[in-house]
Amino acid sequence: MKKLGLLSLLLILSIFIAACGSKDTADEKEKGGKVYKVGVDTTYPPFEFKEGNDYKGIDIELINAIAKNQDFKIELSPMDFGGIIPAMQANQLDVAIAGMSITDERKKVVDFSTPYFDAGLTVVVKKDNTSIKSVENLKGKKVAVKKGTTGAKYAQDNAGKLGITVVQFNDSPAMFQEVSNGNADALIEDYPVISYAIAQKDLGLKIVGERLNGDQYGIAVLKGQNADLLKKINNGLAELKKDGTYDKIIKTYLGE
Repeated sequence: MKKLGLLSLLLILSIFIAACGSKDTADEKEKGGKVYKVGVDTTYPPFEFKEGNDYKGIDIELINAIAKNQDFKIELSPMDFGGIIPAMQANQLDVAIAGMSITDERKKVVDFSTPYFDAGLTVVVKKDNTSIKSVENLKGKKVAVKKGTTGAKYAQDNAGKLGITVVQFNDSPAMFQEVSNGNADALIEDYPVISYAIAQKDLGLKIVGERLNGDQYGIAVLKGQNADLLKKINNGLAELKKDGTYDKIIKTYLGE
């Protein structure tokens, strides 16, 4: 009986110690805080790009400032734009900020923050091209787009009406090169992205015509999940606009 009592006491003590250890581990984990994985596309200046070993751009600075303002931690996960939403659906990412236009189609799988940038699509041609002055002049032409973007969707949805052949690329530099080399007649890209690219480097390209739409960019989380995180993102964005941080970030990359 004494041996049985001793064994019982030892068992109870072991369970108690294990329970305390689990609580301490849980408390420590909570203290450290969850690190949210953020999907970005670093071939998309001025919103996201790599300079040396550092990631820079409007989106990079914005999500870091929001995380600091709202006291949560993030880890950037660079990838092709077209793979970002599938990675979110596979629970490999918690957040996406990648110059992502808010569309009804994307709203079926993600929840967006309040818009943080007014963009819009535009037609771009080789600098010495004088025959294409607007989207109406694209009939019979080959048009380059970046996979998974609203530019690609616009071109595909309107290919029949515009009479164009659409060719897709994984990244913006390859798409730009296709047009500057004369292998494609035009490209469709977000206005601020191509404006920045042309201003930074002579790509042998120029913008023609009016903007094709009025896209707005949003920060995304998987639909129906991370509601608390989305609330923090919206609160942080509002705070950054209020205290001038947002305007400072935009000015850094796009000027006045």
